[in-house]
Amino acid sequence: MRLHVADHPLVAHKLTVLRDVKTSSATFRQLVDELVTLLAYEATREVRVEPRDIVTPVAPTTGTHLAEPRPMVVPILRAGLGMLEGMARLLPTAEVGFLGLQRDEETLQAITYANRLPDDLSGRQCYVLDPMLATGGTLIASIDYLFERGATDVTCICLLAAPEGIATVERHVGDRADVSIVVAAVDERLNEKGYIVPGLGDAGDRLYGVV
Repeated sequence: MRLHVADHPLVAHKLTVLRDVKTSSATFRQLVDELVTLLAYEATREVRVEPRDIVTPVAPTTGTHLAEPRPMVVPILRAGLGMLEGMARLLPTAEVGFLGLQRDEETLQAITYANRLPDDLSGRQCYVLDPMLATGGTLIASIDYLFERGATDVTCICLLAAPEGIATVERHVGDRADVSIVVAAVDERLNEKGYIVPGLGDAGDRLYGVV
């Protein structure tokens, strides 16, 4: 498993505003959108491409085109939906699948309540969108779903991660497949409730309000 922390002043600036408890939901949504697009540039460095012959207004040339099959973007409901537009802006031709997972606040285990993915993901590069890598349970469940359907190349894009969650995912994945995690920052730790410290609170609530 590979971990990439996006070390860029614009990423750090936007993340600081996201963390602020005074930031409104409208501003929070806009900043998540912008931040995900920045992270997506890093996450798609290894996206598969193929040569494509074209003709410019001046002369023929050979360029680069995204290869088939198209990438699969998988936002984790509900908070991952707030990251989808920023990712789709960079990969507009990608297909989108959905996973509905929520964390049991007592056991901290991920519970699946929705699944909208192709049965066969063989040969597909998959990009999982989930704002917070806290305990690692949700991300592990998501990766396992993709593995079960034949995926072997999975990149997870998260706003924040905790060291404990990163270690848990790394132990679980091992060397079974090519898995990368791209984050804006790795925070200090998890608290006793499994929340990232200093973190930014519940990403879903801050995106959409308390339900």
